[in-house]
Amino acid sequence: NLRWAIQQKFKIGVILYWKQANPHMACESALPAIMDEQALMGLNPNADACYRQRALAYFEQLKESQDGWEVCAEALAKGIYSDDHVKFFCFQVLEHQIKYRHGSLNGAQQLLIRETLMKWLQMQLMSTQSEKPFIKNKAAQVFSLTFIMEYPTVWPKFFFDLLSLVGLNPNGLDIYLRTLMAIDAEVVDRDILHSPEETRRNTIIKDSMREDCIPALVESWYQILQTYQQSHSELTCQCLEVVGAYVSWIDLNLIANDRFVNLLLSHMSVEELREEACDCLFEIVNKGMDPVDKTKLVESLCQVLQSAGFFNVEQEEDVDFLAKFSRLVNGMGQALVLSWTKLSKTGDVKVTTETLRALESKVPLMLQLLVHEDDDISANIVGFCYDYLHILKQLPVLTDQQKSNVEAIMLSVMKKLTYDDEYNFENEGEDEAMFVEYRKQLKMLLDRLAQVSPELLLESVRRVFTTTMQNWQTTRFMEVEVAIRLFYMLGEALPASHGAHFTGDATKASTLQDMMRTLISSGVSEYRHSSVTLEFFETVVRYDKFFIVEPQHIPIVLMAFLDHRGLRHSSPKVRSRVAYLFSRQNPDIKNSQKCCTHTHVVLSHTHTPFTSSGKWLPGSVEQR
Repeated sequence: NLRWAIQQKFKIGVILYWKQANPHMACESALPAIMDEQALMGLNPNADACYRQRALAYFEQLKESQDGWEVCAEALAKGIYSDDHVKFFCFQVLEHQIKYRHGSLNGAQQLLIRETLMKWLQMQLMSTQSEKPFIKNKAAQVFSLTFIMEYPTVWPKFFFDLLSLVGLNPNGLDIYLRTLMAIDAEVVDRDILHSPEETRRNTIIKDSMREDCIPALVESWYQILQTYQQSHSELTCQCLEVVGAYVSWIDLNLIANDRFVNLLLSHMSVEELREEACDCLFEIVNKGMDPVDKTKLVESLCQVLQSAGFFNVEQEEDVDFLAKFSRLVNGMGQALVLSWTKLSKTGDVKVTTETLRALESKVPLMLQLLVHEDDDISANIVGFCYDYLHILKQLPVLTDQQKSNVEAIMLSVMKKLTYDDEYNFENEGEDEAMFVEYRKQLKMLLDRLAQVSPELLLESVRRVFTTTMQNWQTTRFMEVEVAIRLFYMLGEALPASHGAHFTGDATKASTLQDMMRTLISSGVSEYRHSSVTLEFFETVVRYDKFFIVEPQHIPIVLMAFLDHRGLRHSSPKVRSRVAYLFSRQNPDIKNSQKCCTHTHVVLSHTHTPFTSSGKWLPGSVEQR
């Protein structure tokens, strides 16, 4: 290793000596790049450990050398190596130099970096075979770092130089678009934390771009989208992604015009482009702007989409596209909600009313998407639905149509809360976890519905619950479970101080009391599905204050806790949860004389290893 290190220092020393002796050729070296071939062998992922260690040491040596990076620059500029790992290695060395030492480079060295990148890019234009994606991404990263360091002072014509070189060459445009996304990540992306100095730098860059080159960039995007929409779908999708990324901070009029929007809408009819086109339109709609202008933009877009047939979602079979379209509709709906919120504070009743009318015209489409059988499509529209209910909550009086909308949302939520046949209760995986999260979103809607119309929610849940309990023996488990689940959710949607649901409002207390009585007396605790069993016990514990009002039901519920339905259930999952719920049961109820008496009777018949207080009996088999 020592001999190898000395050899490498000698090789690099020869190059540096030659460059010092020929300063006029510092940027156009005639000397072939001298790199350690054995060290480069260690770049292969399958190489032996000793070679990989040698490659790592070589990488560190080139990074630390003041001029060693020039060897890599020359290798890239002349295309000396065909091995992908070596090319990636050279870009890494160049990246390190630009990122950490750019300020110490002289003018000739900075020029060498620019020339290296442009020569490498020129080779891509002439190549019949495109580079691997990881090479192109690293190259784009190096381009973007150079741009950040040198624009707008040293390299003010960065984009014009790139565009004049690549023209409409697909390989060149690929690198150009990747570079734009890399610049967005470095300069614009709000998820990345920046120092105050970096923030100032980024502001200068964006301001200079708006003034100097954004119109030219937008024109290049239009030409790419128009030229390659049929022949190069991947390139077109890349360009749509760029437009979506940049629209948040450039002049919207450059994009939101007939020429550009019509082109984007045409992409909505192309199978390979429609999802990315949806995302691009979403970003356009999501851009901050004056509320009146935003309403006009959304309405104009909706009219075109509707006339093109995109609102007929029941005829669309592509669920992946519908998920994107649902997100777009959600964005348009929330944009209108935000416009209404801002306008309502101005006191302009006419414009505010028009905005609300525009918003409510999207409710039928929202309901179609909310109730769609695919949960991803439904989940993507929940935000609009939630915000719409928030508006209704603020209105002094609801119209008949608004009341009808509230009821329709309520029925949709009740339907979508239901498990499907494919849910695996015994081995819950990623799909099951996603449905649980989706249910949490629906619960938020239910809570918002309770704020808008608590009486309607209470009556709707009571109706569904009572009908289901009357026929639970012949009803599918998922319908029984969701009926009880809705009753359980009322406890949070219609909150009561310290769980006192059975006092105060007479109508509410009476309805909940009737539902608890029905739950216990219907015999549904005997349903042979773990989801129904667990929901029964969860609900009984949530409304435990009921047993203070009607203590005569304690023995029935206690028996359910202690026999084959609860602590002696065949499922370990059920037994474990029931044991926990039993320990949480209201102490006043558990310690009552009636409860203790029946507990001892039940224990004597079931031989369950618990005391009446819910603790394990010492020495029991299950405890051991």
